[in-house]
Amino acid sequence: MKTNLKKAILSFSVLILLMSSVSVFGTNNKVESLNCDKLFAPQDDEGGKYGKDSANCIMNLSLYREFYKQWKASGYKSSSVNDAIGPWRWVFNNCPEASQNAYIDGTNMMEFFMKKASDPKVKAKYVDTMMMIYDQRIKYFGREGYVLGRKGSDLIKYMPEDYEKAYHIFNKSVSLRGNKSESFVLVYYFRTVIKMVEGDKLDKMALVETYDELIGIIDHNIDENSSQPKNLSAWENVKGNIELSFEPYATCEDLVPIFTKKFEETPDDIDMLNKITDMLDKKDCTDSELFFKASVKLNELQPSPHSSLMIAKMLMKKDQYSEALPFLEGSLEIDDEDAKADVFILLATIYRQQNNFTKARSYALNALDIRPEQGHAYLIIGDMYAASASDCGDNDLTKKVAYWAAVDKYKKAKSVDPGVADIANKRIDIYSKQFPGSETIFFYDLTEGESYKVECWINETTTIRALK
Repeated sequence: MKTNLKKAILSFSVLILLMSSVSVFGTNNKVESLNCDKLFAPQDDEGGKYGKDSANCIMNLSLYREFYKQWKASGYKSSSVNDAIGPWRWVFNNCPEASQNAYIDGTNMMEFFMKKASDPKVKAKYVDTMMMIYDQRIKYFGREGYVLGRKGSDLIKYMPEDYEKAYHIFNKSVSLRGNKSESFVLVYYFRTVIKMVEGDKLDKMALVETYDELIGIIDHNIDENSSQPKNLSAWENVKGNIELSFEPYATCEDLVPIFTKKFEETPDDIDMLNKITDMLDKKDCTDSELFFKASVKLNELQPSPHSSLMIAKMLMKKDQYSEALPFLEGSLEIDDEDAKADVFILLATIYRQQNNFTKARSYALNALDIRPEQGHAYLIIGDMYAASASDCGDNDLTKKVAYWAAVDKYKKAKSVDPGVADIANKRIDIYSKQFPGSETIFFYDLTEGESYKVECWINETTTIRALK
């Protein structure tokens, strides 16, 4: 008897709530009949988690959840959503701290009603309601940056004309979340920045700065997910998406004027100088005078091996090799071993051009200590041996023995580095024709195949070979 009575009481309560629900949607359950302006009454959130009327709160919470579950189980196709909205609304208005899930479910229901509505004005009201749900969720359950990311995403998806409002939402979300920002939020955020620039509400510098910030966040997450292929692939796709979006604005013609203005305004701003040089380097704008000036200025204010190396490379492009030398030598403290090997090769190249063969060879050998497969270093040494052949002898034999040592280096070059094989083979062919003839070798009492020490600055042991 008691059980039946309880069921009757519960059924009566459900009926009252359903009648309330019907009054919201109308007798025909048409979504358009929902008056969003009257959907939410002024809240009275006193009384703790379940509000002042905890019994009604718990009952409405249970009712809306039950109807919501039915709607969800139907693949979001049943009319149970219409039954869920009444008790859900009561919970939202009277016990907003009762359940965080109520806010997640609420946005899902508003999204459903919005998509079903045919009147644009009604659609807009549903989106406004979704925004209000997100705000109240932040008020009572925090996680502001996380929730703002979702709020901005829904706003830009369903009301793209409100891109300026979405921009400010995303801006705050990313500012709060930093490296924890979700990938889809970054993509939507960057799209709103582009819209702001195209609408003349932001200058292009803001686009560049945002790109730089987001790529930093993405690169961090790529590193963090290097051992998780699925996540790694997702982040790499996001990076590709943003880079593709940025590409039309990333030309040297766009970037150089933008950064020139900033450089002239704040020439001693180290952060800005780093940004200018990094961005122009990434976008292959290193031939610009701005890149050179910014790099030199940065090196004055904050000397570093990296900036010294960049300056040296620019000077070498201008054929100012002597001027590049001190910057190259200043870059030898760089902590990247591969980069250091490249510096040694550049130093060897310059000193070879200056006919300082001993110093050039020393730097080439330094490069080989770091990177033994560096074929270019052997080519440099071989070229110097060949170039000094006539100066290292005083007769028909000794003026040609350096070619033996040179060919040795060319053979070594192609054996360690197939990438230089074509160059090495051509030089082997050229300088093998400079070997002394068999008569000369015989005249000086030498035998082919035996060892021979080349004197002069070369001072290396090689093998006696005759011109074929």
